[in-house]
Amino acid sequence: MTETLAGPTHPAKTTRDALVVLLHGFGADGADLIGLAPVLEDHLPTVEFRAPNAPEPCSINPMGRQWFPIPRMDGSTEEARNASILRSAGILDRWLDELAAETGVPASRTALVGFSQGTMMSLHVGLRRAEPLAAIVGFSGMLLAPERLPEEIRSRPPVMLIHGEMDDVVPFAEMEKARAGLAAAGIEAATPRLAAHAALHRARRPRSGARPPQDRPRLRRPATGVPSQNRRSDGLCRGHVGKRPRI
Repeated sequence: MTETLAGPTHPAKTTRDALVVLLHGFGADGADLIGLAPVLEDHLPTVEFRAPNAPEPCSINPMGRQWFPIPRMDGSTEEARNASILRSAGILDRWLDELAAETGVPASRTALVGFSQGTMMSLHVGLRRAEPLAAIVGFSGMLLAPERLPEEIRSRPPVMLIHGEMDDVVPFAEMEKARAGLAAAGIEAATPRLAAHAALHRARRPRSGARPPQDRPRLRRPATGVPSQNRRSDGLCRGHVGKRPRI
């Protein structure tokens, strides 16, 4: 039986004509990102949100999921990591085909939004699909196998990468490496800097017996009168202060 993905859905407020797929980080699951949908739906009323769970149980957090293991965190081998990336990429790629067939929404109206390991998967899979996506937006991630991308890239959708300068889990320098790798493949990614804000990743040990916190950005509706450009970056950057590292 062919493996596929499942996870929470948030329907469009009005008639659906676009999709946003939210890809979570290491040790989290789709439920952690679907909470963004109620915050965004007033601005994107025709968008349906999907947040699939990664296909593997997390190697260090049995309550969460992973797209692939991380050798420096779980002691896995590079061979196991690379095999898992290929497997998860194939599953995600097929699931996106299934999603388009199910909803009738074309790639040109589908965006991938990833956090950390979800960013890595968004870039790795999205750029190797024949039909260009509407956009890829990645928070606190990196570009996997940049040396292979110029030969393997099949489409060039708009890409935005966002990364906190104080990130001590996925270093800020990875955004510049990703930008350069994308440029070598013909994509000029937008890379806004978040100099004034705390890291999107921040370590905190859970209390004894408590479930480890997940990658759950908690965006609050801004107060009236706050300039919109400040509201957006402030909410997104503060989302993971106090959270255990996830990739």
